[in-house]
This record gives sequence, structure tokens and C-alpha cells, in this order.
Amino acid sequence: MKLWAGRFSKEADKKTNDFNSSIATDSRMFEEDINGSIAHATMLAAQGIISKEDGAAICEGLEQIKRDIISGELLIDPNAEDIHTFVEATLTQRIGQAGKRLHTGRSRNDQVAVDVRLTLRKECDALYALVKGLIASLQGKADEYKGAIMPGYTHLQRAQPITFATHLGAYVEMLTRDLGRLEDAKKRMNVSPLGSGALAGTTYPIDRAMTAELLGFDGYMKNTLDGVSDRDFCIELASALSIIMVHLSRLSEEIVLWCSWEFKFVELDDAFSTGSSIMPQKKNPDITELVRGKSGRVFGDLITLLTVMKGLPLAYNKDMQEDKDAIFDAFDTVKICVDTLIPMIDTMRVIPENMRKAAAGGFINATDCADYLVSKGLPFRDAYKATGEIVALCIKSGETLESLPLEKYKEVCDLFDSGVYEAIKLENCVKRRGM
Repeated sequence: MKLWAGRFSKEADKKTNDFNSSIATDSRMFEEDINGSIAHATMLAAQGIISKEDGAAICEGLEQIKRDIISGELLIDPNAEDIHTFVEATLTQRIGQAGKRLHTGRSRNDQVAVDVRLTLRKECDALYALVKGLIASLQGKADEYKGAIMPGYTHLQRAQPITFATHLGAYVEMLTRDLGRLEDAKKRMNVSPLGSGALAGTTYPIDRAMTAELLGFDGYMKNTLDGVSDRDFCIELASALSIIMVHLSRLSEEIVLWCSWEFKFVELDDAFSTGSSIMPQKKNPDITELVRGKSGRVFGDLITLLTVMKGLPLAYNKDMQEDKDAIFDAFDTVKICVDTLIPMIDTMRVIPENMRKAAAGGFINATDCADYLVSKGLPFRDAYKATGEIVALCIKSGETLESLPLEKYKEVCDLFDSGVYEAIKLENCVKRRGM
């Protein structure tokens, strides 16, 4: 039976039931739904709104339902309207009339709002741990190859010498900021909407602070309209997840490049690569390509949430049922991406000699050459021009800055002496920059 039966004189059409049903999505919140109901029933009994005997029966019945679902003894009915209906109906079947008192002073509007917040709080914790794991993997690989010199790029053109550790360290910084965003969003989300009712609270003498405390919230939402209609926390989390995916996608693109024969800075382990159905020589970085692709999926989830919420009047509207599909998908996608990248990074073979060889070309120590002239008293703009002429001379003669004879340097600027070779040595360029 529908929780809203009574007003209607006929059963809903099957198409209406199917279209209206959210059980396929919200069944994952069964533990949170039950925990929220236990807190609500405990408060009702403590306030004398229901008897202590009924409160105890409800709580015991709910705990058993939770255990039975977890063990597999009780299967969630896919034909139920939603997880709230299923749990309450099952409870009433098991304990009788007392089960019908559970929903006193509560609406599905504030019930689902609590469930979603509790679920996303758990998802935040799980993702936080995964991102920390990826940071540890990147830092471990950086520490292992902290002396490896490679070209740093701008415009995907060789720019200045850096270390591999510095390059990976940039992603460590990005992901560390991502952790901060997750923490910040979780803190703002951790406020209980329970007690908001459908939109205007309840006439029963409930204790909202008690249910908030029982469920581990930092407090409760003061405005009941906002309590049932707010989904800012979903949007904020989807935004934080989208930024994480931007970072994962950028890292993935670099690894795709580094794996190519044109770079060959790294090689992925066979366990984290795939082959071709027709070209036997191929070893493809499919994981990183999928991460790139899945970023669009998470961005789409954010756009879905923004679009769903942008035109809704207060308070609750059925449109908001779409929030869970989007935010759950975003979390699931980011988690599987991070979880797969960690062992891929851990097993990735770095090829420092190829990085060093690439760093030797492209005149990426030209700035250091100009700085050398500045140390001799030449204004930087003049030193920049002289070094540009040196580079042009090297290109014309097929030389590098390291191999160009000193007399050729002096033809351009007589301030050059043999000390220039120490100044432009890649190891010294990196060391002077504190890398």
C-alpha cells in the first residue's frame, strides 16, 4: 500500500508507478534510512509522543530488518515505491500496529533529505581515503625518482628543466586542495533537516536537537522550508567531484603522452594496459583514456543537478528525486577512477634516461644562459636578446648550448667565459631552483 493512500479512489496506473518509483536508486540508502528512523523513533518515545514499548519495538524491528538486508535474508522489493515505503511496510508486517506509529511527526520530504545527507557523508569519507591513497602513490613515485630531470613544458613545448618529482608534486598539490574541498562541503552538509516535516515542521513536541545528535550531525536546519528543499550540498559536492576529475583527466593525458613512443618517459605495467585486436605491437593506456572520458560524465552530473534545481519554487518538488541518480553516479565514477589509478601509478615504470635525453634538447636551459649574462652585469633584456642569438646560432649549426664552442659564445657577447657551461648544466639549473 502507498504511504499516501486514502485520498485516492483508484490505484495508480502501472506506468505511473514505474515512472514514480525510485527504489532502484534509493535502495542503496537502506542503512541510512533505517538509522534515521531509529533516531526518530527513539526521540518520539523520549518525548512521550509514542509509548516507550512501541519505541522499543520499532527500534528492535528496524535493527533486525537492517541485519536481514545486510545478510541477504531479506531482499528489497524492486516493486516498492521507494526504500522508505519498503522499510516501513516490512516493519509493520513484522511488529504490527506499532510500526504504523513510526512516521508520526515526520514526512518523506525530511526523511529523504536526512537519508541523502547521511549517505553522502559516508561517500565523502570513502572518497577522502581514496584520494589520500592516490596522493601517497604519487608522492612515493616522486620520492623514488626525485633526481630524475625532465623537460618542463608550456604550450606543450619544452620550456625549462624540472624534476619528475616536481611534476608529480603539482598533482599532489591539486589533490590536496581537493581534500580540502571535500572536507569543507561535508562540514556544510552535516546539518540535520529531520523535523522539517513536509515543509512547515510539526505540531508534535519533537526534539530536533536530539535526533541531530543521535545521527552525528553538528546541529539542525532552522528553516524548515530550506530543510526539505535544499540540495546545495549535492551541487557543491558535485562541483568538488568535477574538479577532482579535471585533475585526474589532466594527469591521465600526461601519462598517455608519456607512454607514447614519441616521449617514452614511462611504461605502464601489463596488468594496467590493453592491446589491439589487429595490431600485435600495441600497448594502450586505456585506463587513463577512460578516466579522461569519464570526466565528462561527472561534469554532466553537476549540470544535471544545477538544471534540476534552477527553477524550483519552495519547498519540495518531485524533480528533486533526480538528485540521487546524479550525485551517486558522480561519487561512484570518481571512486572507481581513483581506485584504479592508484595501483597503475604504483606499478608504472619510470624511464629517467629518456627524460634526461629529452631535457638535453630544446634549449630548455636558455633562461639560465641569459641569467648568467645578467650575473655579469648585462641588463636582462639585453641578455635575453643575446641568448636568443646564441640559440639561433645553435639551430643553424646543429649544436646545443652545451656543445657550442666558447668562441662562438664570445662572438655574440664578450661577457661569456667558460663558466657558462656550469651555469647551463641541467643538474645545476634544477638545483639552483631548489627542485
